[in-house]
Order: sequence, then C-alpha cells, then structure tokens
Amino acid sequence: MIYKTIRNQVFIRGLFLISIISVNASFAQTYILEKGTVTFFSSAPLEDIKATNNNTRSVFDSDKGDIVFSIPIKEFQFKKSLMQEHFNEKYLESDKFPKSSFSGKVSGFTKGTANGNVWAEGTLEIHGVKNQVKIPGTLNFSGDQVHIECKFVVKLEDYKIKIPSLLFQNIAEEVEVSLNYDYKLYEK
Repeated sequence: MIYKTIRNQVFIRGLFLISIISVNASFAQTYILEKGTVTFFSSAPLEDIKATNNNTRSVFDSDKGDIVFSIPIKEFQFKKSLMQEHFNEKYLESDKFPKSSFSGKVSGFTKGTANGNVWAEGTLEIHGVKNQVKIPGTLNFSGDQVHIECKFVVKLEDYKIKIPSLLFQNIAEEVEVSLNYDYKLYEK
C-alpha cells in the first residue's frame, strides 16, 4: 500500500515537471536564420580583397539572449578565382578547418523592442583558434522577425593565419567582417 502511494506521488510529480517544461518551451522565442550574409574586406596597399558568403547558419534565442552561428569557409565567393583558391588552401586551410563559428550571448536589448544597439559576447572560432570577443551590433524586432547586423575587425595573427612576407602589401593584417542576418520565428 505504501509502495503504491509513493509510486503514484512520483508519477504525479513527473507529470507536473513535464507540464512545466512544456509550458516553458512553448513560451521560448527561438529564431532561425532565414537569410544571412557575411562579408570580409581587406584593404592593403596593393589591392583590396572582398568576399561574400550567403550560406551561413544561425539560431537566436531572444529569451536567453543565446546566439550561435556557423560559417562554411569554402562558401566565400571572391571576384578572382585565384584569390579564392589561395584563401582556402594557403590562409584559412578550409580542408583542415572547414568552418568558423560563434557561440555567445547578445545583451543590451529588451525582448520585442523595435530596435537598438547591442553587444554579443562569446567565443569566436576561426582557423581552429578560439578567442573570447565582444562584438557591437544592432538588433531590430519586427513582428515574428529579428534583424541583426554587426561589423568588427579580426586580427589575422590572433587566429594563427600567416601571411607570407612577400604578400604583406597584398593582404592586410586586420580584416573587417560584416554580418547581416534576418531571422524568422521558429514554429514547432
């Protein structure tokens, strides 16, 4: 009899926990990337280099401020095919390090606010090297969509990307990275 009472109490508590988890999950505001563009720009004395990647993945949780994104390195498109080849083979070694990623938190916004300046703090991984970064940007809510933009500088030496001394006038030591992401509310 005591065993049956304890078993029933455990069952009821289990149902209660499951219902709380389900209610919390239904209120979570998770956004998935619908359209995203990442560009980088390098300005050096002999030439400027620009590449664009439209094949990124990202998820943003507006309740917790969590954000993650993944960028496949081989998807960067250059004006000149030789630049793209050198970028993948010599500098970013995309066969060995196929993606760049970020995982962190966005702060400085109020959920549902139309727009505002924000910061993303977390771990940025490029070329197999992870660094803690703080990236400024803007975040705009519009109905069931979120738009995030940011621009920041990456120092190549911080990610062990080596530029041969013969090419120091062709490639800058710092590269400007821009992200332009449009998210839509994830419907379960």
